[in-house]
Amino acid sequence: MKEGPSPATFSKGLRLLRRADFRRVYDAGQRRSSPLCTAFWYANGLPHTRMGITTPTKLGSAVQRNRLKRRLREVFRLNQAAVAGGWDVVLNPRPGVARVSFQHLVKEILRLLPQAPPAEGASRARETVRDQGQ
Repeated sequence: MKEGPSPATFSKGLRLLRRADFRRVYDAGQRRSSPLCTAFWYANGLPHTRMGITTPTKLGSAVQRNRLKRRLREVFRLNQAAVAGGWDVVLNPRPGVARVSFQHLVKEILRLLPQAPPAEGASRARETVRDQGQ
């Protein structure tokens, strides 16, 4: 009998993959910054949190950027139980992410992420307000 994915996996269902999803988080979401990273989040109406990572070329070569993304994905993968469900999160790392210890990185990323699930209808309420303002 085949079981579902392990809680410590990072399947496609937990990732932000489409440009439209990233745009929605950037345009309508909230933001919190630290010296290591900026986190953007927006209520997604799902029971789980999805994550996306953007790495600009100023962070280094493709090899360096991919290493940063692997470190951030691993933080999310290992700490899924500690992350509140119901959010789309986009992380924008800064150069310091490559130089800090993994434990320090975990502490900073968890501090940046939303601590509670979104209020019921939070994403629809924000979209309604935004649509009325246009």
